[in-house]
Amino acid sequence: MTVQAGPEVRLEPMTRGQYVAYRALAEKSYGENIAKSGMLPSHEAREKAADDFACLLPNGRNSPGHEFFTGYVLDEPVGLLWLHFEDRSDGPYVFGYDFEVPVRSRRHGYGSALLVAAERLCRARGVISVGLSVFGFNDVARSLYERSGFEITSQQLRKPLR
Repeated sequence: MTVQAGPEVRLEPMTRGQYVAYRALAEKSYGENIAKSGMLPSHEAREKAADDFACLLPNGRNSPGHEFFTGYVLDEPVGLLWLHFEDRSDGPYVFGYDFEVPVRSRRHGYGSALLVAAERLCRARGVISVGLSVFGFNDVARSLYERSGFEITSQQLRKPLR
């Protein structure tokens, strides 16, 4: 990732209270995004979101390999990260399941700064590659990731017929 300089973001592990609030909103948002993408109807998208979260996080924030962070500028929370650390045959790998800057904090460079902080954390742990997924309709996030040095590794396309 190569990102322009901006505000310095400090990452701290999410507290239990932060995780509880995050989990409910994240699962709901994920279901809405699945439906918005056209992958599934709303009721099935909600079910898929619940199933995915239950499968990925059987022990909540204490699920093996999963770490949750809140990003701060000074003492102000400006975003969050959900990262999954995994050892592979060629070295440590991270998949970013969630990356979010609250609406009130957007357009101030916090997204780029949060990615810089995540990269710094990953490099310090010897991670050799970071992956993530983004919904096709999310032009703002796709643009940020591309500016940050992420490359497309696969694409899934769809054509609505009605």
